Amino acid sequence: MNGNTLARVLRIPILAVATLLLSTGTTAADPAPNADWPMWQFDSPGSRYNRNETTLTPGNVGSLKLKWAFAFPGAVAQSSQPAVVNGVLYSGGRDGKMYALDARTGATRWVFDTGTMLEHIPAYGLRDGPAVAGGAVYFGDNAANLWAVDAVTGHERWHTRLDNHPLSIITSSPLVFENHVYIGVSSQEEGGGLADPLYPCCTFRGSVVSVDAASGAVQWKYSTLAQPTTRTGPPGPSFSPSGGAVWSSPTIDSATRTLYYTSGNPYTGTPGDLESIGAVDIDTGTRRWVNSLTPNDTWNVRCAVPPAGGACPVPGRDFDFGAHANVFDIGGRKVVGAGQKTGIYHLLDATDGSIVWQTQLSVPTSPLPIEGAESLAGIQWGASYDGSRLYVATYGANPGTLFALDPGDGHILWRTPNPANGCLIDLPPVPMDPLCQESMPNAVSSSPGLVYEGSMDGKMRVFAADTGAILWEYDTHRPFLGVNGVPGIGGGLNGNGAVVANGMLYTNSGYAHPITTGMPGNMLLAFGLS
Repeated sequence: MNGNTLARVLRIPILAVATLLLSTGTTAADPAPNADWPMWQFDSPGSRYNRNETTLTPGNVGSLKLKWAFAFPGAVAQSSQPAVVNGVLYSGGRDGKMYALDARTGATRWVFDTGTMLEHIPAYGLRDGPAVAGGAVYFGDNAANLWAVDAVTGHERWHTRLDNHPLSIITSSPLVFENHVYIGVSSQEEGGGLADPLYPCCTFRGSVVSVDAASGAVQWKYSTLAQPTTRTGPPGPSFSPSGGAVWSSPTIDSATRTLYYTSGNPYTGTPGDLESIGAVDIDTGTRRWVNSLTPNDTWNVRCAVPPAGGACPVPGRDFDFGAHANVFDIGGRKVVGAGQKTGIYHLLDATDGSIVWQTQLSVPTSPLPIEGAESLAGIQWGASYDGSRLYVATYGANPGTLFALDPGDGHILWRTPNPANGCLIDLPPVPMDPLCQESMPNAVSSSPGLVYEGSMDGKMRVFAADTGAILWEYDTHRPFLGVNGVPGIGGGLNGNGAVVANGMLYTNSGYAHPITTGMPGNMLLAFGLS
């Protein structure tokens, strides 16, 4: 833990903090005060459905207007999904800082600097979405630290390193449940074999960690595979098994006290229980069951460089899970489901992991001339469940498409493809950006009667929940001047999802990746009714 926590807080005039403590009162036109969005999953079962958000309706959502824009300084991408609690919005930047903003105006309340921007991987900074509970903001960083910061003052409470591997990072967003923080650990070691053909690939193991919310003490750590032990060569030393990163965010069934996670691909070796949906006891961290949906799919970035060999003797197809698990009931039966990069949404029995149904929504085809890129046609980040329908989106599936599924049997109720003019502007049609993609990788969000999904073409769209009709669209790929006085630009929407809270819609805009490209940007945008 750092000693000088106060030095990490970039303070603003005390009036801003005082304003946070004042009660503003409500009027009959104000939204319900409990329509907050406190964490990435929205709730512990991972529904991403804000049932209390009733201000926005199918009848008025077409009147949404941009209320404010915030530009993250020096960033080339933005993917930390906001949390909105008690009138304050919290979001992390690729500059390694956590920002607290007034949810209505975008005015800065405080900024907390983790100091990890130059410590590890500058391109990534803070990628996960924070969780807010018990007066604290919890979030992970690009050096695998989990942080707890006071929600009012921005002062550090504690931070804990969750993995000592030098390439470990956190992209999983935390879930707070019964005074514990649950989070997954992922890694950039998957790319190590490409940078150096003699790199001793690989030794990272993905995990899910339980941490005491008050102290930061690790309660248990569940690893997705056994300790790497096998060493072979030439051309250089290698180890297996490795990989199984947990990129996604955990979810919990409180009735059975079970945590559900999804896991990534093996980097080396051919372990049989990765690219899985798994279940863990939340009190002890012991495994209950694991269902591997694509076993032995070994892949690392060396697999993208022909011919096969070295750290990738038998290239897989990189069909890992980035999407979180949804937990719900069907006719009294507890089930858990998640979308995979295979383009399949899998629904399993929550007690033993057996398959209930599987629906193929897209067929992977490679948009790039390298192995592994074909997985980008699948389901990337996460689905939403509103009690009657599952909403699932596909990535570069020519084009990406938003689906509504019947949770009972998985059949498609409706589908709405990414509009064909998504990468065109004005008339006559003009190509918008060579990096524009008609893809829907974002995690899906919903509220009563409405579904929210962003696209790599830079558009945020709102759909009718019953028909899939597009009710509203906004092109975020444009220049902005942030309310913080910083100029910025919007870009592709990826790596998070829309947040709907208290009559407002929030989205990040700007995505860039060294392999899959995308339109860069550094914006957080807030929309409200006229």
